Parts: sequence; structure tokens; C-alpha cells
Amino acid sequence: MSGRPVKRSLTLRGHRTSVSLEDEFWAEFRRLAEAKGCPINQLAAEIDAERGLELGLASAIRLYVLRALKREAAALDTNG
Repeated sequence: MSGRPVKRSLTLRGHRTSVSLEDEFWAEFRRLAEAKGCPINQLAAEIDAERGLELGLASAIRLYVLRALKREAAALDTNG
């Protein structure tokens, strides 16, 4: 487990930006983009468009990952 977030580059609507995410969040974020069948930059742009001004992009990505994992866990509970 990594302790510190690592700065990672993304392109949102043609503009370069960076987010600081822990390795585990980044790995799950990449997995979720692949599962959705879209590039990671596209998923980041979708998250960015839906977040409020009071929430940073890195936090919005973490919350997206957390909610997705909770949905997956709930689906396993009901199916398993």
C-alpha cells in the first residue's frame, strides 16, 4: 500500500491537468475505465463534468471509485 498520493497527468477536453492519487485508487480507476470500455481521460472528464465546484477532481475520482466498489460489493452480497 502506498502512503502518499502520486501526481498523475490527465487530458480533459484537450487540456492537460494532474491529479494526486494513491496507487490503489489509480489502479481501481483504470480498471473501472476499462470495464466501462472508455479511455481513462474520458472517464475523468465525465467525473469532472459532474462534480461541484467545492470538490476537487482527485476527491471526485476517489468518491467515484469508492461508490463503484460499494456497488460491486453489494452485488456480490445479493448474488452470493
